[in-house]
Amino acid sequence: MAQINENGVENTVTINDNVETIKSKKRKATFTWYIFLLPSFIGILLFMAYPIVESFRLSFFKSNGTIESFIGLRNFQLVLTSKTFWNTVWNTFFIGFFQIFITIPLGFIFASLINSVRRGQNFFKVVYFLPNVTSIVAAAMIFQFVLHPEMGVANYALNAIGLPTSTWFSDPSTAKWGVILLAVWHWIGFVIIICLANLQAISPEMYEAAKIDGASGLQQWLFITIPNMSGTFAFLLITGWIGSLQRFNEVYVLGGPNGSPARSIQTMGAFIYERGFTGFEFGIASAATYIMFVIILIFTFINLRVSRMQL
Repeated sequence: MAQINENGVENTVTINDNVETIKSKKRKATFTWYIFLLPSFIGILLFMAYPIVESFRLSFFKSNGTIESFIGLRNFQLVLTSKTFWNTVWNTFFIGFFQIFITIPLGFIFASLINSVRRGQNFFKVVYFLPNVTSIVAAAMIFQFVLHPEMGVANYALNAIGLPTSTWFSDPSTAKWGVILLAVWHWIGFVIIICLANLQAISPEMYEAAKIDGASGLQQWLFITIPNMSGTFAFLLITGWIGSLQRFNEVYVLGGPNGSPARSIQTMGAFIYERGFTGFEFGIASAATYIMFVIILIFTFINLRVSRMQL
């Protein structure tokens, strides 16, 4: 823009000067934000990006932490031909399958019952969600006592009502079911809250229209509620499988790194820990980590396709 001084001479003050000043202030503000974000970026690089790259590098080496020798794809071959590893894959999928296909339907039923209650909904939400916020390590230690074959509360209750007791974690044939019970107890609160949120988002007008048409409560549940829950079920299925395939904490507490008894509850995560931090076979542990990543990636992709859920 132009300004005229006292002598009538035009002084030109261009808009570009103002624009440059604004741009300079914006650059300074942006630089300031980057300074604040720098600690987070450094943390991500040091504790996420670097371990991923280093683990990939180690998967091609025979390493005990101090001495390394390049062996190419030998670690991947050892893992893929290991009966112990495929046993852990079976254990992981077995526990995960029954955890998901027990917890999701059961959680949905509980959520439907809570949603039908007019009073005390918040109380039931808190009660059912408490297990989910409980430390899984603490929960596993409690379950060790509850499911103890001789002194456990569960066997005492079964015996009191005349039902046969179980050996639980002391027998390979029943140990997996003990882990499944723990997983269902710990995850069901999350499933209930997610299902309840979707249930309360369904329009009441749909139910009112169904009532006018003469639909019973069961018919409304089957033909209105369940179809409107498909997105939630897909979300729970995918997140449930991802979490199940990475299972480690509870099986480590219950059976140690080798998944006792007789490796019956050893998962892929426990196999990686055992080879890396017990056997100091860091190359094999790194190769197993990337194989587990590929398994999770493929299985998640299949779940996305089956559930028709879009990323």
